[in-house]
Amino acid sequence: MNLADPKPPLKVLLAAPRGFCAGVDRAIEIVERSLAKYGAPVYVRHEIVHNDHVVGRLRNMGAVFIDELEEAPMDRPVIFSAHGVPKSVPQEAERRQLTYIDATCPLVSKVHVETERHFSAGLEIVLIGHQGHPEVIGTMGQLPEGTVKLIETEQDAENFTPQDPDRLAYATQTTLSVEDTAGIVSILQRRFPNIVTPHKEDICYATTNRQQAVRTIASRSDVLFVVGSQTSSNSKRLVEVGERYGCKFSQLIDDAKAIDWNALRQHEVHTLGLTAGASAPEPLVQGVIEALRAHYEVIVEEVETAREDITFKIPKALAD
Repeated sequence: MNLADPKPPLKVLLAAPRGFCAGVDRAIEIVERSLAKYGAPVYVRHEIVHNDHVVGRLRNMGAVFIDELEEAPMDRPVIFSAHGVPKSVPQEAERRQLTYIDATCPLVSKVHVETERHFSAGLEIVLIGHQGHPEVIGTMGQLPEGTVKLIETEQDAENFTPQDPDRLAYATQTTLSVEDTAGIVSILQRRFPNIVTPHKEDICYATTNRQQAVRTIASRSDVLFVVGSQTSSNSKRLVEVGERYGCKFSQLIDDAKAIDWNALRQHEVHTLGLTAGASAPEPLVQGVIEALRAHYEVIVEEVETAREDITFKIPKALAD
């Protein structure tokens, strides 16, 4: 495009709510306060949240991200990620007399408590989720190995054979797509009418709200950008929701540098939907808008479908 040519118009439908949820805010603040209290380095088991930019910033502040607890020295504090950990992890930390701080999202902790309650009541437990995701590993690790059965797909739900169909309960990974979960739950309830449901919906409020915002803008958008890292489950689900609700070109981008300008031109984009996963910082979203302004005459329309005022308390050890 010749710089003298007028920029083509582009309407950006900016989803609200988007970006950080209360659990992510809390987890990041836990790392920041730990660095302020204990000094660097502070060790974090796995990524505190699934976003490369967040992890990079905390690493520059003095956080050291490790895969396993054994990598942490005896004299430094360790933080557990927002996704939760198996019970064996804090038990090992206590055995080694490590100072540890649990940044598990309270909504994930709720699922942990739920599964333990079902187990104590003698129920067999089904967990709807994605194998290998840290949250799933953490939830399954609350109980003896083999106790929790993982269901990933509707076909899994059709094939599952319980020990006793009348002594069954289910829980779900908090970051799943509402639609995908509903399909699996419907099959389980059809096959096992007495299955015990969660006391309150397991999929977290932030996941639900962000998906609803995408549903609202998807059919109006020629292109949908979801800002988030490839490791972020809830961000990937937003892309799927965008496609399901009418936006044929929905894409997960890490930041403005990942924009494929040729693809935008090929799609003759007039309206672009924009949102961010629950672990993506707002400056990345604003960076995408600024990058778009260099190529288009941008008009931003914020589309708000819900308001969030939820906050979670910081652990007492850091509250001062």
